[in-house]
Amino acid sequence: MGCCVSKDSEPQHNGYRHGGTGGVHNQKTHEPLVNQSRAPANQPYHLPEKHAASTAQTVPQNMPWKPSGPALSPKPVVSVRQDTILGKQFEDVKQFYTLGKELGRGQFGVTYLCTENSTGLQYACKSISKRKLVKKSDKEDIKREIQIMQHLSGQPNIVEFKGAYEDRNSVHVVMELCAGGELFDRIIAKGHYSERAAASICRQIVNVVHICHFMGVMHRDLKPENFLLSSRDESALLKATDFGLSVFIEEGKLYRDIVGSAYYVAPEVLRRRCGKEIDIWSAGVILYILLSGVPPFWAETEKGIFDAILEGHIDFESQPWPNISNNAKDLVRKMLIQDPKKRITSAQVLEHPWIKDGNASDRPIDSAVLSRMKQFRAMNKLKKLALKVIAENMSAEEIQGLKAMFTNMDTDKSGAITYEELKAGLHRLGSKLTEAEVKQLMEAVSCSFVLYIYFVWGEIKWIGRK
Repeated sequence: MGCCVSKDSEPQHNGYRHGGTGGVHNQKTHEPLVNQSRAPANQPYHLPEKHAASTAQTVPQNMPWKPSGPALSPKPVVSVRQDTILGKQFEDVKQFYTLGKELGRGQFGVTYLCTENSTGLQYACKSISKRKLVKKSDKEDIKREIQIMQHLSGQPNIVEFKGAYEDRNSVHVVMELCAGGELFDRIIAKGHYSERAAASICRQIVNVVHICHFMGVMHRDLKPENFLLSSRDESALLKATDFGLSVFIEEGKLYRDIVGSAYYVAPEVLRRRCGKEIDIWSAGVILYILLSGVPPFWAETEKGIFDAILEGHIDFESQPWPNISNNAKDLVRKMLIQDPKKRITSAQVLEHPWIKDGNASDRPIDSAVLSRMKQFRAMNKLKKLALKVIAENMSAEEIQGLKAMFTNMDTDKSGAITYEELKAGLHRLGSKLTEAEVKQLMEAVSCSFVLYIYFVWGEIKWIGRK
């Protein structure tokens, strides 16, 4: 359920897909993707003044904002290899950073803890294998993601971009290290929760949307897993770390790609006529989960989720909604309006009384909300575990035969795979996954659940059933 429908989606582990805290160090001792500290005028992602103004919204006066720094001195023109992705000379990232332990692994690469040699400051380094960037669009997507990260870097609630390097085998993206973990994990670990806490989280998420839209970027894949906490401190900032599906907004263009993650996809995405309003819808889905522990549109299949989204019925009758404030429900409704033209904007969300005035209740929300959130989070972790097995053990060609392989695991021909069948099947496939790793995630769901895995179009759906 809720499996990713984004193009060439990539799993995340330990809170990282591209991810991100440690110190933010702005001194450039070596050259990042481009020579300027902001998007250069001769790059395709530069926004001319007229275009930027047309996509901008008013920035609330109390929003922290970082002005662009002075332009650096021009550098001599150097011939560049024709086979590069970043369009600059090959560089050895290890000249500048010492790579440490692995933080996460995905379909295209591995994220490492890294230490800057000149300062001793710690960052995260995502190393992307060029061998796995088979299609031209894969290479263009990586380049665009780096351009967008650099364009947005330095703004509140967005991971700080440090630099990008390319060698013969890989592209390396160095960014702020976000050591505080994932959002839901922090909420669950605290053990107590209120509308006021949810309002604070929602404000930071919508602040990301507001900055993106103001700077001419549409995120397209907002979900809790793409936000990390900057540190383990109680007051740590929430940071958006993943811009793999983000695009620069083109004035007047309607986007037709079906991208995003199933639970968070806006109805106009499914109708293949969408714009930046989809980010507000996704943030509204996150807010609904923050207040109730479950997504507003729920089904056991991806098609079922999409049908529910298009139908648009939102449950405000079941627990805990009767005890949630009218202001909170009003904001959720306005963020989840089916018609994108009538949907509330990011600037209006930030001015909404429930968000702005600090009047959201500090009374603890029903403990069942945390229990549901824990269960929902655990199921997502199980899905990532399956994707990790695929990424670590199979090539693109082998993934095509995935359905047949796992059909063979179903030894009792029940149409579903139990935990024992899965364990035996993974062993036959030569998986390096330890039993302890599987058990840890199984325990997160609960002993009363049986694990079922369904394979549809080569994607994995995890469904817990009592």
